[in-house]
Amino acid sequence: MNNFQLNVLGERINPGFKSTKALFDNEDFAGIQALAVKQVEAGAFALNVNVGPRAKSDPQFMAEVIKAIQAVVSVPLSFDFPGADVQEVCLKAYDQEKAGGQLPIINSIAETRWDLLDLLKIRPFRVILMGTERLEDGVAKPNKNGQEIAATAKRATQRLVRDHGLKISDVFVDISVSALIVDTTGMTRATLEGIRLIGSDPDLKGINISGGLSNIGQQLPVNAADGTNLKEQLESAFLTMAVPYGMNTILGTPWKNYKTLPEDNFVLNTFRDFIDLTGSKALKQVRRFYKA
Repeated sequence: MNNFQLNVLGERINPGFKSTKALFDNEDFAGIQALAVKQVEAGAFALNVNVGPRAKSDPQFMAEVIKAIQAVVSVPLSFDFPGADVQEVCLKAYDQEKAGGQLPIINSIAETRWDLLDLLKIRPFRVILMGTERLEDGVAKPNKNGQEIAATAKRATQRLVRDHGLKISDVFVDISVSALIVDTTGMTRATLEGIRLIGSDPDLKGINISGGLSNIGQQLPVNAADGTNLKEQLESAFLTMAVPYGMNTILGTPWKNYKTLPEDNFVLNTFRDFIDLTGSKALKQVRRFYKA
């Protein structure tokens, strides 16, 4: 349901959604299966699976969720947990034949979590690679500008290809989409610049650039000043700018109406003005989204 021809990684199997948490709490596997089917029928190329802290305390539940999903859909699954012990359970539960031969996806690898690559001993997989943090002199540091995001993406991707046998197309660089209401330091601008640099690098041709959009309108009113749905329009405004730079994948809800916004769109133009601002000026610009 989007006109960007984006790859949508279905986000809804996640306890952050109250309705999904209820499915987990009640161990309603039929409901989980229905949610998986709904996302695939709406166009998801893969499904992200996140059962929250229970994956650590009850890994068998995570395995049962994976098997239940694979009983009803034939797309690859992305396993969303930072610990290698949980990821190992996921990889062993995954049936590649039921996914049409497609590899699973580990969400997520970072220079600070490189030990997860040891899981390749179990089976091959694709990776979601965090572009938001780097390892410098043994210390984890956040990337604060587009150059740092792109440099981390390139360095880590080349290492994945060189040392671990992945193809560039096996890599999804995850960029961070910030909540506008707290972005007073230009992180949205840095993210868009990072996408542009990664997407234009000939050494990274074929890489996937991904990100989650659900945070962008956090804590903002439902409607924009022009009466449109503010969060939906903000997500599309970000994509209208990011897709031409090379972003091709989102962690999102497949049935949302992601679309290219016209040049005269109110939210798009307010968003463009916001990007160049920091500090109190950025906060004032955020209010312009919903106050006439």
